[in-house]
Amino acid sequence: MILQSLAGLPAFLVYFCTALIAVIAYLFVYTRVTPHNEFQLIRDNDAAAAIALGLSLLGFVLPVVSAIAHSANVIDCFIWSLIALVVQIIVYYLVRVPVPKLSERIAAGELAAAIWLGLASLAAGALNAACMIY
Repeated sequence: MILQSLAGLPAFLVYFCTALIAVIAYLFVYTRVTPHNEFQLIRDNDAAAAIALGLSLLGFVLPVVSAIAHSANVIDCFIWSLIALVVQIIVYYLVRVPVPKLSERIAAGELAAAIWLGLASLAAGALNAACMIY
């Protein structure tokens, strides 16, 4: 009975590790694209940076979850994770249009700018995840 339950463990580990690598890659790329240093700001107790990055991460993870659930294999899952990363980078640049100096405002601790970026990222991630159903 236990062995039967553990039969899916190798696939779990492969997909979980793939997702973990995708998340690390996302955080690496995203924090290089944005002019503000999210992790330093978070270390300095800047709630705005934590909100923006945390919601952005959720916006990335939602499509990764969908990719895991719907992909044909782990390579397919990784490709869709890369697409999710690109979508989140595009969203970052798009939300800067109506809010000038977005990064500077987040670095200054302005919550409105952080919430705008974070929720726009989350919305794009939810749409992205829904569109990955094939």
